[in-house]
Amino acid sequence: MKTTKFAHYLNKFFTVHLPNTNGYTPMTIDSYRYAFMLFLTFMEGQKVLADEVEISDLTHQNILKYLDWLQSQRSNSISTRNHRQAVINSFVKYLMYEFPDYLSEFQAILNIPVKKAPQKEIAYLKTDGIKLLFDQVDISSKSGIRDYAILMLLYTTGIRVSELIQIKVKDVSLGQPPTLLVHGKGQKSRFVPITKQAVNIITKYINSYNLTKDCHLQDWLFRNHLNEQFKRQGINYIIKKYADISRSKNSNLIPKNFSPHNMRHTLAMELVDSGVDLIYIRDLLGHVSVKTTEIYAKTNTTKKREAIEAASKEIVPREEAQWEQNSNIKDWLKNFNHR
Repeated sequence: MKTTKFAHYLNKFFTVHLPNTNGYTPMTIDSYRYAFMLFLTFMEGQKVLADEVEISDLTHQNILKYLDWLQSQRSNSISTRNHRQAVINSFVKYLMYEFPDYLSEFQAILNIPVKKAPQKEIAYLKTDGIKLLFDQVDISSKSGIRDYAILMLLYTTGIRVSELIQIKVKDVSLGQPPTLLVHGKGQKSRFVPITKQAVNIITKYINSYNLTKDCHLQDWLFRNHLNEQFKRQGINYIIKKYADISRSKNSNLIPKNFSPHNMRHTLAMELVDSGVDLIYIRDLLGHVSVKTTEIYAKTNTTKKREAIEAASKEIVPREEAQWEQNSNIKDWLKNFNHR
């Protein structure tokens, strides 16, 4: 089968440009891959087979239709739509040097404005909500000890799910002072202090799963029921399970659609309430700029004025796309970067 220029350059974009030139992590590349899977699905709806998409199909009109399709047909949030627009823009910028004849069309695509979304109030748990959530975990079982340790680390360190699932046994130091080596966004690592509460449950977890020997240092700290590295969806499932049980007992304490990221928000809000400097909170959470951290201070001020109750942050449901099996380029995208 003849390979189109679109497919050829998309391959180079994923195999050379993103990992080598830009230095993107596999997780970031995965998000790019999925965005292009969706774009090819959209093009098929425009009667253009995935393997027949050409560079000339990257038009201002097609991209506008694609972005509208993401919101109207896929129910993507504005932030998700904007991310997928950024993915297309990144590819278009890459192509500009290879196809100067399309420069005017590419520039029109890059000039498509990003949609502005209203700032949502941060959803987080108060003390009673945290206690209710943790009380639902049965720590008399091995899986319960694991789940409790996961919840405890998310709550007391504020790490992201993507960081949690990358932790290996060797990254945990329970000496004095106890610390956790976290591998964050942009391949940046940082040491995060572990609280006394977390040390106790992590020690119990490590002993229960026999991870104390040196031969386990390279093992993932948390593994799923298949004894494999957790995926993001697995951690989301655990959080949702306990949040749903908690909500059934007191719906006022647990926001609807509560997610692992809300645990991160909870820690940040507690630190702001305690008067901790934003610079320290920035470093703990792994924010690139303190401007990102300032949102918690603004929310704290709003809370003190009691003008606005914390609202549930919109959570984008995991999308289960059904890909047709007769499109080679989509099959390649689907399997690319799987580890």
